[in-house]
Amino acid sequence: MHTDVSVVDELIRTQFPRWHGLPLTKLDHGGTDHAIYRLGDELAVRLPLIDWAKDQPALDFAVLPRLAPHLPVAVPEPLELGEPTEHYPYQWSVVRWLEGDISTIDAVSPDTGARLAEVLQALHKIDTTGEPWTTYRGRHDISISDEGVRWSIARLGGDPRLTALWEETISAPRWDQPLRWVHADLHRGNLLFTGGELTGVIDWGCAAAGDPAGDLMTAWLFLDARGRKLFRRELTEFDDAAWAHARGWALEISVLALARPDTNSFVAEFARHALDQLLAERAG
Repeated sequence: MHTDVSVVDELIRTQFPRWHGLPLTKLDHGGTDHAIYRLGDELAVRLPLIDWAKDQPALDFAVLPRLAPHLPVAVPEPLELGEPTEHYPYQWSVVRWLEGDISTIDAVSPDTGARLAEVLQALHKIDTTGEPWTTYRGRHDISISDEGVRWSIARLGGDPRLTALWEETISAPRWDQPLRWVHADLHRGNLLFTGGELTGVIDWGCAAAGDPAGDLMTAWLFLDARGRKLFRRELTEFDDAAWAHARGWALEISVLALARPDTNSFVAEFARHALDQLLAERAG
């Protein structure tokens, strides 16, 4: 879906005129689902770019007010839900701007693994009563991805170590405890740091209730061996099956991304990091 400053300016002018006239700048970021525009100093406009993400603005408004008060980091505060027009076909949102930088694991505080564990512990304590199983990452049956994962591994050269890791994942017992809230997209593009300290988590459009392995995957998507040790040290409640599923989710997101010819460089970078971490751990 094409967006530009003129389209967003018209959306703001016609639907939220109190903000019309504030400086509007398109952000260059690594995400694939949304266009993001900074609106003045304190606001951001998020617009889905593809059909499968069209429900995410409404989900933010339903979920984030329930989760935010319980979390030890900042999340984008949804302020207004915009409606489709003849020039833009989806709902869109205005949210509070969060300060912070996207970073790599080697440039952040050495206790980041423990800090990420703290975020997940807080998230997992939030009540999920009445919530359905997610159909996305963290869903009940990860083996639904089997064909795509195997095809992707083959396209990337058929590394038997990746195939073995995947087979361990799909043979591990499924999550049979109460559902947990999961962010489901905890890669480095959605983690904000200030002075090297984790201060924010963004892009909650996939948040739902499910298997917490859908978030434990950040152990390989973002962390390194040192950070992973701290992360796992704090999350002692999870058994080998949970960690096997977490590896599987990290593998799934990475090989599917790298096997696509149109994957952008940002996504490819964190996907390669995850595969390198998975293989190095296996070798060690």
